[in-house]
Amino acid sequence: MTINEKLSKIQTRFKSKKSRFNSFGKYYFRSAEDILEAIKPFIKELDVTVVINEELVDSSVIRTTATITDGKETINATAVVGVDLDQKGMQMPQRFGAASSYAKKYALGNLFLIDDTKDSDATNTHGKNDITGRQLAQAKDYVKSGGKIEAIKAKYQLTSAQEAELKTL
Repeated sequence: MTINEKLSKIQTRFKSKKSRFNSFGKYYFRSAEDILEAIKPFIKELDVTVVINEELVDSSVIRTTATITDGKETINATAVVGVDLDQKGMQMPQRFGAASSYAKKYALGNLFLIDDTKDSDATNTHGKNDITGRQLAQAKDYVKSGGKIEAIKAKYQLTSAQEAELKTL
């Protein structure tokens, strides 16, 4: 079986529940550790190895590469995230750690084609509310720390001006 066939088998059978809860956003999510735990049975069954490498691109950008190999062939997927050097309430190691965790999760998600559709057990509300000034400020902090605008749009109704402002961060 080729590495492409092995990866395809993982991509079509892989499941990892969103078992962690974000109290700020009131949603469930999965972490890089959750993904790695769920991938272990496939590693043994298909005789592959998964490795994550991180590289500091400059003083505030981390490039993370998730690699699957069977010893003969290799496939990589990459995620690049910025580190918010001005994040309030966090020490510098925490800022880099948060960005690192986020990059690992997305590199693994890219490799294994993990979608972020809502789990049936998630308690997210499906109605979108207009975003308030305080919520918009929190959304800006979220985007600055590597969060996705799509996650904000899934919860809130944004004006085109608000969305454009978030895209500049």
